[in-house]
Amino acid sequence: MLTLALPAFGALVAEPLFVMVDSAIVGHLGTAQLAGLGIAAALLTTAVNVFVFLAYATTAAVARRVGAGDLAAALRQGVDGIWLALLLGGAVIATVLPAAPALVSLFGASGTAAPYATTYLRISSLGIPAMLVVLAATGVLRGLQDTRTPLSVAVGGFAANAGLNAALVYGAGLGVAGSAWGTVIAQNGMAAVYLWVVVRGIRRQAAAGDGTGPWWAGLRPDAAGIRTCARAGLPLLVRTVSLRAVLMIATAVAARLGDTAIAAHQITLTVWSLLAFALDAIAIAGQAIIGRCLGADDPEGARAACRRMIEWGVACGLVLGLLLAMTRPLIGPLFSSDPAVRSALASALLVVAVSQPLSGVVFVLDGVLMGAGDGPYLAWSMLVTLAVFAPAALAVPALGAGLTVLWWAMTLMMLTRLVALWLRARSGRWVVTGAAR
Repeated sequence: MLTLALPAFGALVAEPLFVMVDSAIVGHLGTAQLAGLGIAAALLTTAVNVFVFLAYATTAAVARRVGAGDLAAALRQGVDGIWLALLLGGAVIATVLPAAPALVSLFGASGTAAPYATTYLRISSLGIPAMLVVLAATGVLRGLQDTRTPLSVAVGGFAANAGLNAALVYGAGLGVAGSAWGTVIAQNGMAAVYLWVVVRGIRRQAAAGDGTGPWWAGLRPDAAGIRTCARAGLPLLVRTVSLRAVLMIATAVAARLGDTAIAAHQITLTVWSLLAFALDAIAIAGQAIIGRCLGADDPEGARAACRRMIEWGVACGLVLGLLLAMTRPLIGPLFSSDPAVRSALASALLVVAVSQPLSGVVFVLDGVLMGAGDGPYLAWSMLVTLAVFAPAALAVPALGAGLTVLWWAMTLMMLTRLVALWLRARSGRWVVTGAAR
């Protein structure tokens, strides 16, 4: 479990670190620029993470086939997922480019922040196909029980992103646009490396097989396979859309509280995402292990892995919460020189710190059910969670409350998820064995 989880942690935190680097660099350009980045980043993260099933569903499906001893079928599943990622990425770009001003306006951006948000959103959307390919290819490697390669790619991508952002924002004087271009270049570089790794795996498998047909035939798009991937991912799409709706509602509410609130919210959300991805490393290990156990007809192994991951989730949540509580006074100066932003940030981060043990269990159980292919239940439970969170969050500005209360509403959201996931885990209905669910 640790062999899979520790490298997965490094790979998972790459995405929030991308946003964190952008926030730190752009934040020193001014509060309006940081507020614009906050709105654009929320939209971009939604545009990418709404298709996170490309990674999660692929991990579970590939791991099941690996457990059943069919490596060739596992690789075919991964290639179908990558083609689906390219198709979806093209569709997202075609939607975001013309709709960027309207999307920014929908979030209630102020007149000073809106131009920066629109600029960042339009440029960064060009990296969306690359990031979807990264999701799908990462799912293939995780299903093959390889989390070290994604770690190496993530480290390289993070280093490139940081260097390019600093050079383009300050060295070239491109401001917010430079930050967006730096991220796009880094994202496309990561996708290129992943594609090379997957192609290399297919060539090796072809060489070890019966030798019929060229190796590159395994890279051809298969319409039936792509449709199968899309159908398998639909419940997780519903689950992820509901989760992204939660985060978008939170950002929209923060935007209506003013530039100071949305700037502090952007930093808080970035830290929350970093911690979430750190805890999700255990869930990623769970997806691979649970899928492999169920594919190998080992239900008791799957249940034992679930119990152990819950223990790790609680322990890691406690450690991360304590670390955040102790270091939160140091975080504000890294992102903003505005005293008002720092003050709002300190209070919101304390709420995040308190909720970390709760989050640890939520992310672990989410990973267990994903690894088992229990997508329909995850979809319904997240819809219920959205129904609980939305009125609580929308009441914040109506009651004259501030950013801290909004983050208590986020904690309510996590508590609702915990109850739903815990009930499912205890029922045992997720334990379905075989090469396919």
